[in-house]
Amino acid sequence: MPASRVSGDDPVQLVVGRVAKSHGVRGELVVEVRTDEPELRFAPGAVLKGRLPRAKSLGEYTIESAREHSGRLLVRVQGVGDRSEADALRGMVFLVDTDDLPPSQDPDEFYDHELEGLSVRLADGTVVGTVNEVLHSAAGELLSVHAAASFDGVEPSGEPGREILIPFVTAIVPTVSVAEGLIVIDPPEGLLDKE
Repeated sequence: MPASRVSGDDPVQLVVGRVAKSHGVRGELVVEVRTDEPELRFAPGAVLKGRLPRAKSLGEYTIESAREHSGRLLVRVQGVGDRSEADALRGMVFLVDTDDLPPSQDPDEFYDHELEGLSVRLADGTVVGTVNEVLHSAAGELLSVHAAASFDGVEPSGEPGREILIPFVTAIVPTVSVAEGLIVIDPPEGLLDKE
């Protein structure tokens, strides 16, 4: 998934969905789900914050209904009654405050914002870089890591290093310690090579 974290002076906000397009003539929205709990986040009566592309302010949207159709989530929000109103929301992201999220009960599950900013190291202690974001794809999650200048053998410039994509699977990422701010990886040969 593209950046799933939006911050500022307010609490960190996580993206739980993105409006891909409108559906039908009655104002339904096709939403790309970016949460493990769509039935909770998009439940009728739920109020979500929404931010349109390139907008600085947030709006509030009350969910009227949500249903799955052909593998997609179709959502109706109050105040959107036709296709043109729905089209105006294309690209909008639905957000929740991290303060509103329950702690994970599974020690092997993490919210994206908990991983962003963690140091990534090899088992021998070599610093690889820092997690920039967690990307969600059809094939699974990837950690987007900005390589440390020391890892690439270049002089520090103040600019983020090259992007390294690391599959977020136990075989490659055996250790995650949010408390220590650390992820230890055991990459297969070639994964970290410069192209």
